[in-house]
Amino acid sequence: MRISANPLRGQQFPAVLLLVAAGIGLLLANLPTHDAIAGVLDAHIAIPGTALDLSVAHWISDGLLAVFFLVVAIELRHELTHGELNSPHKAVQPAIAAAGGVLVPIAVYLLIAGGAETSAGWPIPTATDIAFALGVLAMFGRGLPPAMRVFLLALAILDDIIGIVFIAVLFAHDVDLLLLGLALVGVVVFWLLSRWLHASGHAGIAVTMGVVGVVTWGLVASSGIHATIAGVLLGLVMAPVPAERVRHGLEPTVNGLILPLFAFVAAFVVIPTVSGGGLSPAFWGILLALPVGKIVGITVFGWISMRIGPRGTAPSLRLPDLIAAGALGGIGFTVSLLLANLAFASDPAVRDQAILGVLAGSVIALLLSAVLVSLRARHFRRAAVGTESA
Repeated sequence: MRISANPLRGQQFPAVLLLVAAGIGLLLANLPTHDAIAGVLDAHIAIPGTALDLSVAHWISDGLLAVFFLVVAIELRHELTHGELNSPHKAVQPAIAAAGGVLVPIAVYLLIAGGAETSAGWPIPTATDIAFALGVLAMFGRGLPPAMRVFLLALAILDDIIGIVFIAVLFAHDVDLLLLGLALVGVVVFWLLSRWLHASGHAGIAVTMGVVGVVTWGLVASSGIHATIAGVLLGLVMAPVPAERVRHGLEPTVNGLILPLFAFVAAFVVIPTVSGGGLSPAFWGILLALPVGKIVGITVFGWISMRIGPRGTAPSLRLPDLIAAGALGGIGFTVSLLLANLAFASDPAVRDQAILGVLAGSVIALLLSAVLVSLRARHFRRAAVGTESA
């Protein structure tokens, strides 16, 4: 295993940092500091000569978070071309499990919160947070077989694809086709420049790519499509060598600044002063759909997927491994928080309770997965010692 001297390039420290930032955001939102911080987050910053006039909170969730999605898209492109998803055979088992990890949480959510006021939140519990899931796996999974990490990574990446599609399709409003068309032209220009940079390595091309990328983001943001989609498109079309350099260069900033900032802003929610019976169905739907729906969906569909293969081939993961992977899949956090903000943007009260549901459901899944992963890791370590003794 390659160990980096920079903790922000690892998996454990960024996951802890993300959780701490969310905890601080939730704490400060419920102290006398609330009004002062809320005033800063609600302050608007406009770019003269453009239609961009966003609050500080939206500059973080629409602007900085697009950089996170750029990095995710670069990793996704690598997996689709050279990694764990580069053939249908490799992708089919985690794809089936991912389908269960999406469909079952949706069903659980709609059973609880399918009313007219809260049904729009059904996409929220479908996401898996790659950073958190791999962080828990790194902290508690010493001794686990590589197949489990590969399965979880592919599962989380496929979940991200689904989340990105939901953002693009469900939360586009009054789309300006001209601006969207210009943004797509920007993506094509960015793609051509990345090929040129790949061939020549000229620093001036990299600067031009940065300008084109920012302009493309602005066009997408102004078109009515959620601005994070710009990061996805640019990451998917970038040539491999420049893309890897960009990912490597941005990784510490994303892990150490962008994701904690987003977690702080998204978790800056006043806890409702209501009894348990007064909480929104959206809260209860998400609270159950993330840990329970994910475990059931990933375990059942994953078990079915493991039966697909040549006759007599042993499953790469056993049922307890799938249950642990399902618990890890229930850590929604980053993308789920973004989906909660988008799904209930017009209803702040329900939105805040949905965010609380994401935080609570993700923490439950995190604690449960830590226990289950630890138990499986201990099992495999003991088995390894027994094999060596024999």
